[in-house]
Amino acid sequence: MTIGKKASNLTIGPLFFNWSVEKRRDFYFRIADEADVDCVYVGEVVCSKRESSFEDHLPEIVDRLNAAGKEVVRSTLALVTSEREMNAIKANIGYEQLIEANDVASLQSLKGSPHVIGPFINVFNETTCDFLVRNGAKRIVLAVEASAAAIGIIAAKASAIETEVMVFGRQPLSVAMRCYHARSHGLTRDSCQFVCGLDADGLPADTIDGQPILTVNGTQTMSHGYGVLLNELGRLQGMGVSHFRLSPQDVDMVRVAALYRAVLDKKSTAAEALDKLKTLTAEVPFINGFIHGREGLSWVEN
Repeated sequence: MTIGKKASNLTIGPLFFNWSVEKRRDFYFRIADEADVDCVYVGEVVCSKRESSFEDHLPEIVDRLNAAGKEVVRSTLALVTSEREMNAIKANIGYEQLIEANDVASLQSLKGSPHVIGPFINVFNETTCDFLVRNGAKRIVLAVEASAAAIGIIAAKASAIETEVMVFGRQPLSVAMRCYHARSHGLTRDSCQFVCGLDADGLPADTIDGQPILTVNGTQTMSHGYGVLLNELGRLQGMGVSHFRLSPQDVDMVRVAALYRAVLDKKSTAAEALDKLKTLTAEVPFINGFIHGREGLSWVEN
């Protein structure tokens, strides 16, 4: 397993949406062959019911990504609710891939094994960071709600742990036991018929006066806007952040990766990249409020 190839690593986070097997497989193949990224996270995070349909394809995808020189991390569920789900996580410990833990329920099993702390485990201070390092964590993906001040505190411990910040995509806000996606179709989680697969980029949720504010994805609640931290990349690099995460959306992620890589490598300005990014994301608004200590859905000019 590879830890930290370069000072600024570009990563593809786990796919949150329930794409078809063919679309998901082709997505990862294209990322392997065409995307200038250093690390790719694979595995189901949102709903364990989705896992079985794609599990058989993961070995081929991992091989393709490895052959392309990309580090692979196996992401795990954000909400572990059964012994079967916990045993599935344990079964992956010790393999070539690092595991991304997204539920504190998995930390005891991962103790002593190198692993990644995902964004669903809140880390906002040094004490929490120190505990996780002692437990075996090698990288922390900070929660999207983290402000620049909180990120700076964790990133300052660069000698002990790598830090990763999500810089593109709908922001994951929560995961629940109940499935809002199923409920919107008059179904329950147990009889959901996988209706989340009907919305490749999530199901919009509006306020009572018709303004889009959130996105529903199965049991997950996400932001409506795409979190876009292009203007903030230089500051994050200066803080010592080592990994920059692009969360897969139903857009051309290879081109998105190229824009972020150019800014990280100082071959493009953030303003130039923002203009080009807007041509890829249709009418979805950009947001960056959390990192500036503001409400998440706001956009702060830098």
